[in-house]
Amino acid sequence: MRYKITLSYSGADFRGWQVQPHDPSVQQTLQDALTKLLGTEISVTGAGRTDTGVNAINYAAHFDFCGKFESSELRYKLNAILPASIAISEIISVTDDFHARFGATKREYTYFLHTVKDPFLTKSSLLCHYPLDFDAMNRAATGLAGTHDFSCFEKTGADNKTSVCTVFEAGWHRYTPSHLLVTGNQSDNYWYFKISADRFLRNMVRATVGTLLEIGRGKRSEDSVSALLASGDRCQAGESVPGFPLFLSDIKY
Repeated sequence: MRYKITLSYSGADFRGWQVQPHDPSVQQTLQDALTKLLGTEISVTGAGRTDTGVNAINYAAHFDFCGKFESSELRYKLNAILPASIAISEIISVTDDFHARFGATKREYTYFLHTVKDPFLTKSSLLCHYPLDFDAMNRAATGLAGTHDFSCFEKTGADNKTSVCTVFEAGWHRYTPSHLLVTGNQSDNYWYFKISADRFLRNMVRATVGTLLEIGRGKRSEDSVSALLASGDRCQAGESVPGFPLFLSDIKY
Protein backbone atom coordinates (compact mmCIF):
# COMPACT_ATOMS: atom_id res chain seq x y z
CA MET A 1 0.00 0.00 0.00
CA ARG A 2 1.17 3.51 -0.76
CA TYR A 3 1.16 6.33 1.76
CA LYS A 4 1.50 10.08 1.35
CA ILE A 5 3.38 11.84 4.10
CA THR A 6 3.23 15.61 4.63
CA LEU A 7 6.09 17.25 6.49
CA SER A 8 7.83 20.57 7.07
CA TYR A 9 11.51 21.04 7.68
CA SER A 10 14.18 23.59 8.37
CA GLY A 11 17.03 23.06 5.93
CA ALA A 12 19.75 24.46 8.18
CA ASP A 13 20.88 21.04 9.42
CA PHE A 14 20.81 19.26 6.05
CA ARG A 15 22.54 19.16 2.70
CA GLY A 16 19.17 19.36 1.02
CA TRP A 17 16.36 16.85 0.63
CA GLN A 18 18.12 14.18 -1.42
CA VAL A 19 20.25 11.41 0.10
CA GLN A 20 23.96 12.31 0.14
CA PRO A 21 26.86 9.83 0.48
CA HIS A 22 28.49 11.47 3.50
CA ASP A 23 26.23 14.34 4.57
CA PRO A 24 22.88 14.51 6.40
CA SER A 25 19.75 14.87 4.25
CA VAL A 26 16.05 15.13 5.02
CA GLN A 27 15.27 12.09 2.86
CA GLN A 28 17.78 9.84 4.63
CA THR A 29 16.71 11.02 8.08
CA LEU A 30 13.07 10.28 7.31
CA GLN A 31 13.85 6.89 5.75
CA ASP A 32 15.90 5.85 8.77
CA ALA A 33 13.09 6.81 11.15
CA LEU A 34 10.43 4.94 9.15
CA THR A 35 12.66 1.89 8.80
CA LYS A 36 13.19 1.81 12.55
CA LEU A 37 9.51 2.14 13.41
CA LEU A 38 8.10 -0.19 10.73
CA GLY A 39 10.78 -2.87 11.03
CA THR A 40 11.60 -3.07 7.32
CA GLU A 41 13.64 -1.05 4.84
CA ILE A 42 11.59 1.96 3.72
CA SER A 43 12.37 4.08 0.66
CA VAL A 44 10.82 7.55 0.53
CA THR A 45 10.18 9.50 -2.69
CA GLY A 46 9.88 13.27 -2.34
CA ALA A 47 8.15 15.95 -4.38
CA GLY A 48 11.53 17.25 -5.55
CA ARG A 49 14.98 18.29 -4.48
CA THR A 50 15.66 21.24 -2.26
CA ASP A 51 19.18 22.65 -2.04
CA THR A 52 21.38 22.86 1.03
CA GLY A 53 19.80 25.09 3.67
CA VAL A 54 16.49 25.49 1.83
CA ASN A 55 13.32 25.02 3.90
CA ALA A 56 9.97 23.42 3.09
CA ILE A 57 6.43 23.83 4.41
CA ASN A 58 3.89 21.04 3.80
CA TYR A 59 6.34 19.12 1.64
CA ALA A 60 4.90 15.91 0.15
CA ALA A 61 6.52 12.50 -0.09
CA HIS A 62 5.34 8.91 -0.47
CA PHE A 63 6.44 5.45 0.62
CA ASP A 64 5.18 1.88 0.19
CA PHE A 65 4.52 -0.53 3.05
CA CYS A 66 2.76 -3.90 2.98
CA GLY A 67 1.91 -4.15 6.66
CA LYS A 68 -0.61 -2.28 8.79
CA PHE A 69 -0.25 0.69 11.11
CA GLU A 70 -2.42 3.38 12.64
CA SER A 71 -1.56 6.66 10.88
CA SER A 72 -1.94 8.99 13.86
CA GLU A 73 0.17 6.71 16.05
CA LEU A 74 2.93 6.47 13.42
CA ARG A 75 2.88 10.25 13.02
CA TYR A 76 3.22 10.67 16.80
CA LYS A 77 6.13 8.22 16.98
CA LEU A 78 7.89 9.76 13.98
CA ASN A 79 7.72 13.23 15.51
CA ALA A 80 9.08 11.79 18.75
CA ILE A 81 12.26 10.37 17.17
CA LEU A 82 12.87 12.82 14.34
CA PRO A 83 15.02 15.90 15.04
CA ALA A 84 13.30 19.16 15.89
CA SER A 85 14.04 20.42 12.38
CA ILE A 86 11.55 17.95 10.82
CA ALA A 87 7.83 17.84 11.67
CA ILE A 88 5.29 15.36 10.30
CA SER A 89 1.78 16.80 9.96
CA GLU A 90 -0.09 14.00 8.16
CA ILE A 91 0.18 10.42 6.90
CA ILE A 92 -2.63 9.13 4.69
CA SER A 93 -3.17 6.15 2.40
CA VAL A 94 -3.31 6.98 -1.31
CA THR A 95 -3.84 5.08 -4.54
CA ASP A 96 -0.90 3.09 -5.87
CA ASP A 97 -0.54 5.44 -8.83
CA PHE A 98 0.05 8.51 -6.65
CA HIS A 99 3.56 9.86 -7.14
CA ALA A 100 4.88 12.70 -4.97
CA ARG A 101 7.25 13.95 -7.66
CA PHE A 102 5.70 13.20 -11.04
CA GLY A 103 2.11 13.81 -9.91
CA ALA A 104 2.73 17.41 -8.84
CA THR A 105 1.20 19.98 -11.21
CA LYS A 106 2.34 23.15 -9.45
CA ARG A 107 5.08 24.09 -7.03
CA GLU A 108 5.57 27.39 -5.23
CA TYR A 109 8.65 28.94 -3.65
CA THR A 110 8.85 31.96 -1.36
CA TYR A 111 12.02 33.98 -0.67
CA PHE A 112 12.16 36.45 2.24
CA LEU A 113 14.27 39.59 2.60
CA HIS A 114 14.38 42.66 4.81
CA THR A 115 16.09 46.02 4.44
CA VAL A 116 16.69 46.95 8.09
CA LYS A 117 18.70 45.10 10.69
CA ASP A 118 16.39 42.71 12.56
CA PRO A 119 17.72 40.20 15.11
CA PHE A 120 14.64 37.98 14.79
CA LEU A 121 15.09 37.17 11.10
CA THR A 122 18.78 36.30 10.83
CA LYS A 123 18.04 32.64 10.02
CA SER A 124 15.01 33.03 7.75
CA SER A 125 15.38 36.25 5.74
CA LEU A 126 18.11 37.96 3.71
CA LEU A 127 19.28 41.35 4.98
CA CYS A 128 19.78 43.84 2.12
CA HIS A 129 21.43 47.06 3.31
CA TYR A 130 21.16 48.76 -0.08
CA PRO A 131 18.02 50.47 -1.45
CA LEU A 132 15.92 48.42 -3.86
CA ASP A 133 13.43 49.50 -6.50
CA PHE A 134 10.69 46.92 -5.96
CA ASP A 135 8.52 48.42 -8.68
CA ALA A 136 11.27 47.79 -11.23
CA MET A 137 11.83 44.30 -9.84
CA ASN A 138 8.14 43.51 -10.23
CA ARG A 139 8.02 44.83 -13.78
CA ALA A 140 11.01 42.63 -14.59
CA ALA A 141 9.40 39.63 -12.89
CA THR A 142 6.47 39.76 -15.29
CA GLY A 143 8.89 38.66 -18.02
CA LEU A 144 9.35 35.36 -16.23
CA ALA A 145 5.73 34.31 -16.67
CA GLY A 146 4.94 31.78 -19.36
CA THR A 147 6.78 28.83 -20.85
CA HIS A 148 10.50 29.43 -21.38
CA ASP A 149 13.86 27.71 -21.37
CA PHE A 150 15.29 28.75 -17.99
CA SER A 151 18.84 27.50 -18.59
CA CYS A 152 20.21 30.92 -17.67
CA PHE A 153 19.06 30.38 -14.09
CA GLU A 154 20.05 26.72 -13.84
CA LYS A 155 23.08 25.42 -11.99
CA THR A 156 25.69 24.22 -14.47
CA GLY A 157 26.15 20.48 -14.78
CA ALA A 158 22.51 19.58 -14.14
CA ASP A 159 21.38 16.24 -15.58
CA ASN A 160 17.72 17.01 -16.33
CA LYS A 161 16.40 16.25 -19.83
CA THR A 162 14.91 19.68 -20.41
CA SER A 163 15.24 23.18 -18.98
CA VAL A 164 11.80 24.31 -20.14
CA CYS A 165 9.41 25.35 -17.35
CA THR A 166 6.09 27.14 -17.21
CA VAL A 167 5.97 29.94 -14.62
CA PHE A 168 2.45 30.84 -13.48
CA GLU A 169 3.24 33.74 -11.13
CA ALA A 170 6.28 35.75 -10.05
CA GLY A 171 6.36 38.90 -7.96
CA TRP A 172 7.45 40.76 -4.83
CA HIS A 173 5.08 41.49 -1.95
CA ARG A 174 5.25 43.43 1.31
CA TYR A 175 4.48 41.63 4.55
CA THR A 176 4.49 42.28 8.28
CA PRO A 177 6.54 39.76 10.31
CA SER A 178 4.90 38.29 13.39
CA HIS A 179 7.08 40.11 15.92
CA LEU A 180 5.94 43.48 14.52
CA LEU A 181 2.30 42.46 14.85
CA VAL A 182 2.83 42.28 18.62
CA THR A 183 3.48 46.03 18.73
CA GLY A 184 1.00 46.88 15.98
CA ASN A 185 3.75 48.41 13.84
CA GLN A 186 3.72 48.37 10.04
CA SER A 187 6.81 48.58 7.86
CA ASP A 188 7.89 48.75 4.23
CA ASN A 189 11.15 47.01 5.09
CA TYR A 190 9.92 43.41 4.82
CA TRP A 191 9.33 41.67 1.50
CA TYR A 192 8.98 38.25 -0.02
CA PHE A 193 9.29 37.00 -3.58
CA LYS A 194 6.77 34.36 -4.61
CA ILE A 195 7.12 32.26 -7.74
CA SER A 196 5.05 29.28 -8.85
CA ALA A 197 5.65 26.93 -11.78
CA ASP A 198 4.98 23.44 -13.05
CA ARG A 199 8.59 22.53 -12.26
CA PHE A 200 11.82 24.16 -11.14
CA LEU A 201 15.43 23.67 -12.15
CA ARG A 202 18.26 23.25 -9.70
CA ASN A 203 19.19 26.66 -8.22
CA MET A 204 16.60 28.38 -10.44
CA VAL A 205 14.85 30.42 -7.75
CA ARG A 206 18.02 31.59 -6.05
CA ALA A 207 19.55 32.72 -9.36
CA THR A 208 16.30 34.43 -10.33
CA VAL A 209 16.18 36.37 -7.05
CA GLY A 210 19.84 37.33 -7.43
CA THR A 211 19.15 38.69 -10.90
CA LEU A 212 16.10 40.66 -9.77
CA LEU A 213 18.10 42.18 -6.92
CA GLU A 214 20.62 43.46 -9.47
CA ILE A 215 17.72 45.07 -11.33
CA GLY A 216 16.47 46.57 -8.07
CA ARG A 217 19.90 48.08 -7.45
CA GLY A 218 20.05 49.55 -10.97
CA LYS A 219 22.88 47.26 -12.04
CA ARG A 220 20.89 45.91 -14.99
CA SER A 221 17.80 47.11 -16.83
CA GLU A 222 14.35 45.82 -15.98
CA ASP A 223 13.73 44.85 -19.61
CA SER A 224 16.82 42.60 -19.75
CA VAL A 225 14.97 39.45 -18.63
CA SER A 226 13.77 38.42 -22.09
CA ALA A 227 17.26 38.69 -23.57
CA LEU A 228 18.67 36.79 -20.60
CA LEU A 229 16.19 33.94 -21.09
CA ALA A 230 16.97 33.82 -24.81
CA SER A 231 20.70 33.59 -24.12
CA GLY A 232 20.45 30.42 -22.02
CA ASP A 233 23.75 31.50 -20.46
CA ARG A 234 24.08 31.10 -16.69
CA CYS A 235 27.09 33.42 -16.69
CA GLN A 236 24.90 36.33 -17.80
CA ALA A 237 22.45 36.02 -14.89
CA GLY A 238 22.98 37.37 -11.39
CA GLU A 239 24.69 35.57 -8.53
CA SER A 240 22.67 33.06 -6.55
CA VAL A 241 21.40 34.35 -3.24
CA PRO A 242 21.80 32.29 -0.03
CA GLY A 243 19.44 29.36 0.50
CA PHE A 244 18.34 29.88 4.12
CA PRO A 245 15.58 32.46 3.34
CA LEU A 246 14.04 30.19 0.68
CA PHE A 247 10.96 28.07 1.38
CA LEU A 248 9.23 25.50 -0.80
CA SER A 249 5.84 26.82 0.30
CA ASP A 250 3.19 24.88 -1.64
CA ILE A 251 2.68 21.84 -3.88
CA LYS A 252 -0.47 21.09 -5.85
CA TYR A 253 -1.59 17.72 -7.25
